[in-house]
Amino acid sequence: MTPLNFSKSEALDKDQSNPLQSIQNRFHLPIKNAEPVLYFSGNSLGLQPKGVEESLEAQIHIWAEKGANGYFSDWVEFHHQFLAYFEPIIGGQHHEFMLMNALTVNLHLLMISFYQPTNERYKIIIEGGAFPSDQYAVQSQINFHGYNPKDALVELMPKPGESCLQTEDIIETIEQHGDTTALILLGGVNYYTGQKYDMAAITRTGKHVSAYVGFDLAHAAGNVGLNMHDWDVDFAAWCNYKYLNCGPGSPSGIFVHEKHHQWEGPRFSGWWSNRLDTRFKMDSTLDPIQNAAGWGISNSPIFSMAPMKDALEIYQDVGMDAFIDASHNLTGFLESLITQELPMISIITPTDPTQRGCQLSLTAPNGKVVYDALTDHNVVCDWREPDVFRIAPTPLYNSYSDVYALVQILKNILNPN
Repeated sequence: MTPLNFSKSEALDKDQSNPLQSIQNRFHLPIKNAEPVLYFSGNSLGLQPKGVEESLEAQIHIWAEKGANGYFSDWVEFHHQFLAYFEPIIGGQHHEFMLMNALTVNLHLLMISFYQPTNERYKIIIEGGAFPSDQYAVQSQINFHGYNPKDALVELMPKPGESCLQTEDIIETIEQHGDTTALILLGGVNYYTGQKYDMAAITRTGKHVSAYVGFDLAHAAGNVGLNMHDWDVDFAAWCNYKYLNCGPGSPSGIFVHEKHHQWEGPRFSGWWSNRLDTRFKMDSTLDPIQNAAGWGISNSPIFSMAPMKDALEIYQDVGMDAFIDASHNLTGFLESLITQELPMISIITPTDPTQRGCQLSLTAPNGKVVYDALTDHNVVCDWREPDVFRIAPTPLYNSYSDVYALVQILKNILNPN
């Protein structure tokens, strides 16, 4: 590998040729102690797009001016305006998407339908390092159906001495438990390691053993290329406040493959599960919507949903292909600088750009001390027990100059003399 010129001028030159350079101006950049922060935490909460305040005020004015009449003039189908934005981001058709609730709530609602254990098929396969909320949800679903997680929960673990799962090991485990597996539910990108799983291969194997396959796309949506429909994934759910920048409390999204839209199996229902043209007949017999919205229950949280247009329009303008190219370049720049300038730091995220998104998960001697020092130097990233700090150079609002400044700060922390 050709050594990089570790200099501020090199980073500035790369910024000048970055096709997404101007996009940063569409976000509010946080300030701390009267100084701009270096923000590398888009994998936790994306930054606020400009225009959000105006979008919120528009809905506040509708409430003030129309009261309950606002439901019929503006809100009863409020979520519809956002669904098409997800077609290139999630890889599906707008009728396969719905916006509702929060992520773990949606995972529960989807498992009510897609986890129906029998005496023969009762196991759920997840990754051993799944986000704790996913683990809680899966275990509670197993318990709810009267099974024991010690028997019914299959956790995928890396080989000894490795941090990430190998696709062939995932496939082997699915095949090994195929006759007893009801559901495979993995994260699209692992929150801890930053590894992107081969979702297409996992889904193919799941179908081969006749199991349902779903994904938690919390760290994948708006971060990596997805094609839920063509991969034949049964369902997925994601939050919109991380890479998609839709704001804290932003409603979660779900994907339900269109082959399930005539669903006659179990699901929890509410008023918003009912078709709009019969909803207000006040009939006690459900007339379900024949698409992903049929898994909806309640009306849209208008104020939490209003900022989504400003955020999703940015993705529409940039395009996922351009985003992914920029992500590979920017994250690769950070990886190269760390490898070259900071050999005491280990990167546990895969080196292959096709097996990761924006995030690099790092370990270092006295890692928590290093993380705390980064915080003291106006760097926003995050720490995850037991020993990882996560850096997410998001190409919509991070620059090569940001990455250079981060590495310089790390050098000063780790080599104070």
